[in-house]
Amino acid sequence: MRIHFSKYHGTGNDFIILDNRSGEYSSLSTSQVNFLCDRKFGIGADGLMMLENAKDFDFRMRYFNADGNEGSMCGNGGRCLIQFAKDKGIVKSDYSFIASDGPHEASILSNGWIKLKMQDVIGIEDQGIIKILNTGSPHYIQYVENLDQLDVYHQGRAIRYNEEYKAEGINVNFVERLKDGIRIRTYERGVENETLSCGTGATAAALASADKNGTQTTLVKVQGGELKIEFERISKNEFKNIWLMGPAQFVFTGTIEI
Repeated sequence: MRIHFSKYHGTGNDFIILDNRSGEYSSLSTSQVNFLCDRKFGIGADGLMMLENAKDFDFRMRYFNADGNEGSMCGNGGRCLIQFAKDKGIVKSDYSFIASDGPHEASILSNGWIKLKMQDVIGIEDQGIIKILNTGSPHYIQYVENLDQLDVYHQGRAIRYNEEYKAEGINVNFVERLKDGIRIRTYERGVENETLSCGTGATAAALASADKNGTQTTLVKVQGGELKIEFERISKNEFKNIWLMGPAQFVFTGTIEI
C-alpha cells in the first residue's frame, strides 16, 4: 500500500495525518500504524490521525497512539487536524468535528493559532500535590519544584505502570507553578515516553491549578513552546467553556510504501 501523508506539529507534539475521506486507509493495522510512527524505521511521530467524513460535522477525527492503538482525545492533534483540513480546502471561519470523546468546535485566530473547544470537566480527585482528572484523556497531575532536574521518563513510567493505572494507563504530568502561569512536562501513555507537549495535559494542569471561580486564561509553558487555556470555573470541581489555544504547523508531506 502506498500512503500519502502530511506531517504537522503543535508545540513539538508531532503527528502523521492522512486524508481518509475516501476510506482508502481504513484497513491500516495496529502494527502498520506503529511502524509509520516509528522514528527510526518509519516516518516518526507521537501519533497518527485520519481526517474522515462525518454526517452533520465538517469531519471526523480518528486518533491513533504511536503504539498503533486507537487513542482517546488529543488536544494538540485536534488543532493540527484543523490546520490540515484548511490546507486540504475545508476553509471556514468556525469548524465543528467529532472525535472519540464527542463533538468539538474550533476556529483559527488572527495570529494563526488554533482555538479548540474541549469537553466540560466535572470532577477532580484532589490528593493535595496530586490531582487526577479527565480532559478527554485521563491525567495525573503532580506539583513539583526544579522541573528541569526531574527524571520525567522513569518517574512518569513508574506511575503510569503502577497497579492502579497499569491496565488502562494514564498520562502523567509534572507541574511547576510560575509567576505568570505554569510549566509542565508530560509522560504520555501510548507514546510511552516524554513528549514535548500534551494539549489535554496542559488543559488538565491549567484546570487543576485554578484557585478562583470565573473566566480566566492560564499560560502553560511546555517543552516545545507555549499554550494558553481559557476556561470558566463554576466551582472547585466544575469547569465549562474550556478552550485550548496554540500553534499548529505544517512540517512536510510525502509518500511511503508499506
